Amino acid sequence: MPSLTHTESWRRLAAHHADIGAVPMRRLFAEDPERGERYRLDAAGLHLDYGKHRITDETLALLAALAHERRLGEWVRRMFAGEPINNSEQRAVLHVALRAASPPREVADTLARMRSFAQALRGGVLRGATGEPITDVVNLGIGGSDLGPRMAERALRRYRAAAPRVHFAANVDPEDLNATLAGLRPASTLFIIASKTFTTAETLMNATRASDWLGTQIDKSGLGMHFAAVSTNLQATAAFGIADERVFPMWDWVGGRYSLWSAVGLALMVAVGPAIFDELLAGARDMDEHFHTAPPEANMPALMALLGVWYTNFHGARTHAVLPYAEDLALFPSHLQQLEMESNGKRVDRDGATLDYDTAPILWGSVGTNGQHAFHQLLHQGTHLVPSDFILVREPADPSDNEAHRMLLANALAQSAALMSGRDNSEEPHRHYPGNQPSSTIVLPRLDARSLGALVALYEHKVFVQGVIWGINSFDQWGVELGKTIAQSLLPTLAGQPMPDEIDGSTRALVARLR
Repeated sequence: MPSLTHTESWRRLAAHHADIGAVPMRRLFAEDPERGERYRLDAAGLHLDYGKHRITDETLALLAALAHERRLGEWVRRMFAGEPINNSEQRAVLHVALRAASPPREVADTLARMRSFAQALRGGVLRGATGEPITDVVNLGIGGSDLGPRMAERALRRYRAAAPRVHFAANVDPEDLNATLAGLRPASTLFIIASKTFTTAETLMNATRASDWLGTQIDKSGLGMHFAAVSTNLQATAAFGIADERVFPMWDWVGGRYSLWSAVGLALMVAVGPAIFDELLAGARDMDEHFHTAPPEANMPALMALLGVWYTNFHGARTHAVLPYAEDLALFPSHLQQLEMESNGKRVDRDGATLDYDTAPILWGSVGTNGQHAFHQLLHQGTHLVPSDFILVREPADPSDNEAHRMLLANALAQSAALMSGRDNSEEPHRHYPGNQPSSTIVLPRLDARSLGALVALYEHKVFVQGVIWGINSFDQWGVELGKTIAQSLLPTLAGQPMPDEIDGSTRALVARLR
């Protein structure tokens, strides 16, 4: 396959950008009154409006041609077939199997065990060492073992059970776990340690501290009754005192940032119940089916991915904002930061050759309407091109909140409209709004588990498509290794031992200051 920048589609897109790149979207709407009706798509219960983009029918045709030239259909088929498309680790990429209607036997068995465990906790059947029911469950993980389930538990908080309450602690900073445990009681608290290899330094540090906290009131022989684990390392979990029947497996064909649907979601299942968790899987499955079968020009994840390529590689956009106008989606941008930047923040292609084009933009965002009173100033009058995703929920969670919900929706619609159209005021430059900032709007019918599952899967597949276009492996994350290795070498140094020879002068001075 030729280098991306040497493909015919790339060359034609570059020429097309030279023709229309500076055309205001206001003019595009004026010249095409039906644009708003044509540039929209429904899939898996979600609605996508993509009219507010610097695109024409020709742009979309050229982007679809790029997807075909990069053999997107073949890569989709290979992923769903379980081929080892994670070539640097020789692994399949099968998070879609976790939510399949007929999942592999090991997935079905694990889901059944998860359901039994969650129901036993929720029903007060599973108790602690002193015989008390479990009132609080604390998930100890980091990265993909924390961000996904934490985000989803927050998004679905109106489905939470009264007991047990579910908490999350990730940071090795002791104040994270200290704050989580404040007000909890060892006799009625259970910890889920989520670490595929059971070697994640931050998670094991927190697990040890949790065990010490439990040990202040519980005999050592009973500590195992207050732990469960999500891991493949049965030897290490047994050494920690966790019985095998309380260890739920993960598989090497599931990356951490794609693992919400696996046993990593155990704490979420405890919080919302197996039936709601099944709805989450069903929503993702709906999006999987759409993604697997629809052509690029009518495929929601592919369209969003191709629009991102258009801005990153032809307009020079360095950043992308995700703006959910739903308080319960407050953690969604954080989840996407890992999903997108850990997946596609790469500088070499699948064969290790250095790229001569940009890949993943910096992703960030916050909930509306809060962001309007913070960073939207930059969006409206700053110097950066910032494509944005507005995420709206059509129905309020509580019908009695209709008036406030309408205000929320009005603000979201107003922001996307103002970013697109702007307002000319040459007499007062500080009141001039240049506009022409592109955005997509995604509408969920309601914020329930099925819609959330479809939304998360939408972005998972978007990331995959962009990886295919850029020719990179979206499913490894070697960039996180170096810092962890250096941290291990610095731990003894901070405790007073000699400095490793390879440590630079700046870091040496900082160690001296911190000791």
